[in-house]
Amino acid sequence: MGQFIAEVLGWFADSARWSGPEGILARLFEHLQYSLLSTLVAVLIALPIGLLIGHTGKGAFLAINLSSFGRALPTVGVVILVFLISGLNLWPVYVALVVLAIPVIVTNTYAGMAAVDHDVRDAARGTGLNGWQVLVQIELPLAVPLIMTGVRLAVVQVVATATIAAYISFGGFGRYVFDGFAQNDLPQVFGGALLIAVLAIALDLVLSGLQRVLTPRGSLLRNRRSES
Repeated sequence: MGQFIAEVLGWFADSARWSGPEGILARLFEHLQYSLLSTLVAVLIALPIGLLIGHTGKGAFLAINLSSFGRALPTVGVVILVFLISGLNLWPVYVALVVLAIPVIVTNTYAGMAAVDHDVRDAARGTGLNGWQVLVQIELPLAVPLIMTGVRLAVVQVVATATIAAYISFGGFGRYVFDGFAQNDLPQVFGGALLIAVLAIALDLVLSGLQRVLTPRGSLLRNRRSES
């Protein structure tokens, strides 16, 4: 075990490992590109759907079942299907990652909207706010914690799954995992997996900080009380 750890540390300590088109920094940029772009597209699609379902109360069945659909979806199967249609390019990767991220964002956005107290909605309407104003000024700010939780879950899933880019000969940290298996180089496999895990944790921490900034102070205090 000690020898394996030494080999992994030696893999990271190799200065050539950090530079060039196949270096860790280049692979980091590729992995971030796949992950963040896919998550952004998923948010742009899923957030309005979740807000609409939560605001109107219609389509809750869709929101609830999307979560199960997302867990059951074979991501590699989606990659292969789109690959057969579009050919060798990054479209299969992006489509698969977007499809993976949408269900959890829709579900959490709906849950956040559904958790808003009906009395708060009624009071807002009683002050003369229309439906759009209630959504933007009342419901959305109060739903932010659960919405951001959905985005954080989606990011972690997407970062972990973006390794599939290497499955069809593209980059990212998955390159180290697939190449390591092909070369029977276990330190490289472990190094790639560790990089993926660290990136997922780092992005989750960044989004956690953003969540605190976006969450209304009253909601944040209530969350802390409930946690204690």
